[in-house]
Amino acid sequence: MHTSPLAQPGVGDGGGMNVYVRELSAALARTGVDCEVFTRAEDPRQPETVTVEPGLRVHHVPAGPLSAVAKESLPSLVGEWTEQVAERLLDLDVDAIHANYWLSGVAGHALKHRLEIPLLVTFHTLDRVKADASPEELSASEPARRAEAEAAIAGCADAVLASCGVEARQLADLYGADPRRVAVVAPGVEHAFFGPGDRAQARRAVGLPAGEAVVLFAGRIQPLKGAALAVETLAELRRTLPATLVLVGGPSGPHGEEELSSLHEAVARHGLDAAVRLVPPQPHEALSTWFRAADVCLVPSRSESFGLVALEASACGVPVVASAVGGLTTLVEHGRTGVLVEGRRPADYAEPLAAILRDPALAARMGRLGARRARAYTWRRAALQLWERVEVLAGSELVAC
Repeated sequence: MHTSPLAQPGVGDGGGMNVYVRELSAALARTGVDCEVFTRAEDPRQPETVTVEPGLRVHHVPAGPLSAVAKESLPSLVGEWTEQVAERLLDLDVDAIHANYWLSGVAGHALKHRLEIPLLVTFHTLDRVKADASPEELSASEPARRAEAEAAIAGCADAVLASCGVEARQLADLYGADPRRVAVVAPGVEHAFFGPGDRAQARRAVGLPAGEAVVLFAGRIQPLKGAALAVETLAELRRTLPATLVLVGGPSGPHGEEELSSLHEAVARHGLDAAVRLVPPQPHEALSTWFRAADVCLVPSRSESFGLVALEASACGVPVVASAVGGLTTLVEHGRTGVLVEGRRPADYAEPLAAILRDPALAARMGRLGARRARAYTWRRAALQLWERVEVLAGSELVAC
């Protein structure tokens, strides 16, 4: 409900979930499953329906003003949005509803019972996990009832889709989700775009110098993602090794502008103006060139249900230094495709970055193995796993609240 799969990742609330919904829906459509995606209309110039490709349509459904609405105000619009979606679903032959994020989960919960259609839900982030990792952001952007809503949705959903085993355990441990109804459906990679390539050519394409070490951060500028920590890490790294930090993304969430200010302050305090390059959000496919241009990808997030950036960087043959949290622990093979970091000090990240940058043979081995492992993650595989779950539900009674 709160962000369109057609929106560019890195802008506003657009991120990995946008990519997930668009790519998974497209993969389903290519297997012959018609997908109707409903999102909230935010602009009077938006067409009511966009045919993205055969079998995939995105519907902009009005609820509240035809403009962007702060995420903390969206719960008051869920009821109106649910009614509008219900009207449109009456004209469709629907096998299942797949809700993404808790706001859409609230709508999906109501629609399941009204229309007697199986409900699958993917939360993407969980309140009770995020509360530990980034409490200041949660209190500012989410209502107190979010965790209760997530628990109710997980308890009534016919299938809860987790992105990795870590998230599956969190759903069971923190929300009491029935493990028999939790299925791991890992996101994929569009390998036509995200694959190894020539670093020198990639650097020419994005205007980076050929001879210096480049560390890449790609993500929204907000406390949860750790962009300011990335700058502090660069300052620590440059005590012993010349390097450039490229940050691709824009401010997001209630503390995004504050994080951007903290980032600029750190750049000025450490005298890093010539060593830090801020790049505005890029079209998703264009990120592959930035990955290939980097020596290493830094992912210092406080929490990640999956960590699509880390997977896409690995697919491009780039080692990853990442926080040892959530789905990142399943994507980065410590010491083999990158390094998992337990702490939150800049030195904790600078040390493995320096080790990789000083050893081109190690970096190359990590990159090759990461690219091989990433081949197992495809959107087609995710689509087939999801649809297999739908087919199982077709012969079952719906879960009752």
